[in-house]
Amino acid sequence: MLRIPCPWCGPRDESEFRYRGDASVVRPAAQAATADFIDYVYQRDNPRGWHCEWWLHTGGCRQLLRVERHTLTDEIRTVTAARDLTP
Repeated sequence: MLRIPCPWCGPRDESEFRYRGDASVVRPAAQAATADFIDYVYQRDNPRGWHCEWWLHTGGCRQLLRVERHTLTDEIRTVTAARDLTP
């Protein structure tokens, strides 16, 4: 079972969280072509190795977290609050 170390609540089971998507995808500019938005919404890689993801702690503090996780081993390297990230 995946255990995510929440900065506020401590280590918690994955069942307390909801996966919110790939944290490495950048939204296209407002004036971008329709094809760019289609790719942004529907085209995803299935990476092997380290990957950044958004997780929402629905069963606890309700904070949005950026989690760096290895997709093969489920090892977690870093967990950062979304509000602490520089835009």
